[in-house]
Amino acid sequence: MRRVIGLVALASAALGYSFTAQAAGIEFGVGHTSDSTMTYRLGLNSNWDKSWLQSDVGRLTGYWSGAYTYWEGDKSSANNSLSFSPVLVYEFAAETVKPYVEVGIGVALFGHTEVESNKLGTAFQFEDRIGFGLRFAGGHEVGIRAIHYSNAGLSTTNDGVESYALHYSMPL
Repeated sequence: MRRVIGLVALASAALGYSFTAQAAGIEFGVGHTSDSTMTYRLGLNSNWDKSWLQSDVGRLTGYWSGAYTYWEGDKSSANNSLSFSPVLVYEFAAETVKPYVEVGIGVALFGHTEVESNKLGTAFQFEDRIGFGLRFAGGHEVGIRAIHYSNAGLSTTNDGVESYALHYSMPL
C-alpha cells in the first residue's frame, strides 16, 4: 500500500506542472470488468489547448489523463492501478452539447499482477481506450468508455483485463 501511495504522490507531482498551465478537470468513473468486478476511477485531465482539422462538422483535440483505479474484489483479488495516457478526441460541432469520440494509448502500473483470475504477467501494462460522450457548456462531461490493459507480450503471461465504465468530468 505504501508503494501505491508513493506512486500516486510521484505521479501527482510530475503532472502538476501541466495541470496548472492549462485547463484541467477532475474525472470520476465507475464500471466493471468482463468478470463483473467493480472498478472505481479518479483522474485528473489536462486539455492540450490545441485543435486540428477544425470544420463545420467538428474538430480534433486532446488531453492528458492521469488516473488512479481501484479494482474491487475480495482481500486476495482487489487491486490498484495508476495510469497515464494521451487521449485524442474528435468533438462534433454544436452550440451547448457537443458529442465526442475519444481514443488513447497510455501506460499503467498495477499494485500486483492479478485481477480476478486474469494473470497480467507484469505490473507494467499498456492502457488502450475508446469512448463516447457528451460535453456540456461550462466544461462538464458524461460518457462511456472501454479500457483494455495488456503487457503487449512483454511477458509470456498476458491475460489482460478490460473495464467498461461510465464517467463524469468537471472542470477544476
